Amino acid sequence: MSATLGIDVGTYESKGALVADDGRILATAARRHGLIVPQPGWAEHDPERDWWADVVWLSRKLLSDGRLAAAEVDAVAVSAIGPCMLPVDEDGAPLMNAVLYGIDTRAAHEAEALTARLGADAILAFCGNALTTQAVGPKILWLKRNRPDVDAKARKFLNATSFLVHRLTGRFVADHYSASNAAPLYDFGRMAWSDALAADITDLDRLPDIAWTTEIAGAVTRKAAEETGLAAGTPVIVGTIDAAAEAVSVGVVDEGETMLMYGSTIFTIRLGAERLTDPRLWHAPWLFAGRYACMAGLATSGALTRWFADQFARELAPEEALAALASECEASPAGARGLVVLPYFSGERTPIHDPHAKGAIVGLTLGHTRADLYRALLEGIAYATNHIFATYAEAGAPLKTIVSVGGGLRNRTWAQATSDVSGLSQNVRRVSLGASYGDAFLARLALGGVSTSSIKLWNPSADAIEPNPDTAAVYRQRYGTFRDLYPRLRDLTHGLGSDPQGE
Repeated sequence: MSATLGIDVGTYESKGALVADDGRILATAARRHGLIVPQPGWAEHDPERDWWADVVWLSRKLLSDGRLAAAEVDAVAVSAIGPCMLPVDEDGAPLMNAVLYGIDTRAAHEAEALTARLGADAILAFCGNALTTQAVGPKILWLKRNRPDVDAKARKFLNATSFLVHRLTGRFVADHYSASNAAPLYDFGRMAWSDALAADITDLDRLPDIAWTTEIAGAVTRKAAEETGLAAGTPVIVGTIDAAAEAVSVGVVDEGETMLMYGSTIFTIRLGAERLTDPRLWHAPWLFAGRYACMAGLATSGALTRWFADQFARELAPEEALAALASECEASPAGARGLVVLPYFSGERTPIHDPHAKGAIVGLTLGHTRADLYRALLEGIAYATNHIFATYAEAGAPLKTIVSVGGGLRNRTWAQATSDVSGLSQNVRRVSLGASYGDAFLARLALGGVSTSSIKLWNPSADAIEPNPDTAAVYRQRYGTFRDLYPRLRDLTHGLGSDPQGE
C-alpha cells in the first residue's frame, strides 16, 4: 500500500488525510486550535502551537490510524490559511505571532497611504490586485513602522504554508498563487518579486523563493522526521493556500469552474484561461502555468455563526449549538419575518473592501425570535455572497458551474438560501473533506501518477442544491434592501469606532 499525506491548517481547525493512489481515503483526523484577537481588527495565530504542533500531531495520528509505515507515504503536501505575514529569523523561528489574512485589518492605514502615493491604477496594472486588507505588503510595512525591533531581526517574511514547508524541508519557498497576494511586491506580468513600485517596504531577499504549487520543495529532514513520524527523505511539494487546495479537492480545475467554500469565511475561486483585472476582486496565477484565478471572500461567515452561538445560545453545548440553531431557524420563513443583516462584523472584504464597515441587524421588533435572528444572519451572508456573484458578472466573468464545499453545507438553510437568493445551482461532490484531500491529490499529481482531470474521478458529483422558485420574490426584495443599507449606513457606522467598550 502506498499513499500521499495532505494536511491543511485552517482558521479554527487543522485537518489531515491519508489517501491511496486511487483516491480512497485511508484515514482522516482533525485538531482544533484558537484564533487570537489581541484587539479589534487584529487576528493572529501562534505558529508553533497552532500550525506546527498541529502538523506534528496530525502526521502521527494519520500514520497510526491508517496503519501505514512512514516509508509507504510517497509524498506530503500542506496548505494553510492565507495570505499571512510572519517574520522569522535565519533558522525559520517565528519572531512574533502570525498576522492573518484579510480579517486582520491593522494595516488598513498603510494600504490606503500606499494607494494614495503609488496610484490605484498603477498598482492594479502592476500587481493585478488593489491594496486591500488581504495584501501582505502593507502588513510588512506596518511591522516596519510599529515593531522596528522585530523587523530588524527578520530574515524572511513567510505565509503559513511556506513556514510549514520550511519546517519540513529547510527551504524557504512559496507558490505563485500565494506570492501574488504580497502586493505591491509581486509583478504579475513577470510573475516575480519586484520592488519597482515600493522599494521602501522590504528587501526582496527577505521574501521566499517562488515556484509552482506541485514542484518538489525538498524532502523531509531528519529533524522533521523525528517530530512528525514521517520518513526522512519523503518528498514535500511547494503547496498552496487552503482555499486553492479546497477548490482542487472538489474538482475545480477547468476554465469557467467556480468553487464556493463555506468556511470561517465565504471564499470563491473562479478559474479562467486569461487574466482578469477588477479592483473589487482578487487575482492570481493559478496553481499550474497557463491558468488564472479570480477570487473573492467575505470577512465573516462561519465565524459569524459561531459568534452568534457563543453569545445567544450559551445554554447549548458548544459542540451541538450550531446544529441546534440550524434546526431551530427552519421555523422562520424565507425573509426572516422582515429582518435584514449586514454581516460586516469584522469589516468587509470583497467587493466593498471596507475594513471599517460595521455589522447591522435591521427591522427588529418585539415579535422576533432567536430563530428569526439566526435565519436573518444566514440570509445576510447569502446576500453578501450574491453581491460577489453579481460583481463577477459585472467584471465580465459570470459564474457557470459552481461547486460548493465546506462545513457550512451541513447547514441546509444557509446553503439553500445561497441558491435561492442568487438563482444559481450548486454542485456538491461525494467527498467533502476539504483542502487536506486536495493536498493529497496535489502531492500525487506532483509524482506524475495522475492528471489534473483525475480529481473528477476521485471525487464525483453526489448532490445538487437547486433554487426554490417559491422564495424568489421575497429574496429579490430583501436583496435590494441589503444593497441599499450599506451605502446609507456607511458614514454613520464608520463614526462609531472599533472599540467594543465605546472608548
